Amino acid sequence: MIKSIGEIISTSVDKMWPMLTIFLVVIASVRIAAVKSNNEKLIFYKEFSYLLFIVYILLLYEMLTRSELNHNSGFNLAPFTEMFRYPIGSKGFYFNVVGNIVMFIPFGYLISTYIKPKRILPILIVSALTSTTVEFVQSCIGRSFDVDDILLNVVGALIGFLLYVSFNAIKKFLPGIFQNELFYNILSIIVLILIVLYVLSRMGVNIV
Repeated sequence: MIKSIGEIISTSVDKMWPMLTIFLVVIASVRIAAVKSNNEKLIFYKEFSYLLFIVYILLLYEMLTRSELNHNSGFNLAPFTEMFRYPIGSKGFYFNVVGNIVMFIPFGYLISTYIKPKRILPILIVSALTSTTVEFVQSCIGRSFDVDDILLNVVGALIGFLLYVSFNAIKKFLPGIFQNELFYNILSIIVLILIVLYVLSRMGVNIV
């Protein structure tokens, strides 16, 4: 039975919240201590985006290595073979083709905010290397190595890069409030609260 992307994310959070909680508390406390000790300026939304990237990578690992739809072993080295195996509009198409693209859009965007590339090549190399590593690891744990997954993941990462470029281009023409660090700090705090509430709900903690 094919699960939806939302169901897979929820399942991944259910499995990983203990480790994520401990990991993020340690990382955040060490980072805050380092900032205070070295008299650095703490820009909350930037620090939050780095933590968000770590969470995303850990959840991506969980989804790709434990919740993958295709549990068959083997190698597919022929491009476009698997991605055209599913009828367009079918659940398998949305899960295996669209899903592989969508999962790597945040990857492309987040690594772009960190690398700040002026060309697309660094994103292409990093995303291809990351996806190839994922496929290699999957092949070592009894899953399949699929070159189509690599191609789709890279497409997703490049879309993320284009979103990064587009946002930076548009940002210059936005009102001053959208160029103020305070705005992004408040937005990050709101997102953080929503994430905490979501995780608590998955833990079975009722806030209301």
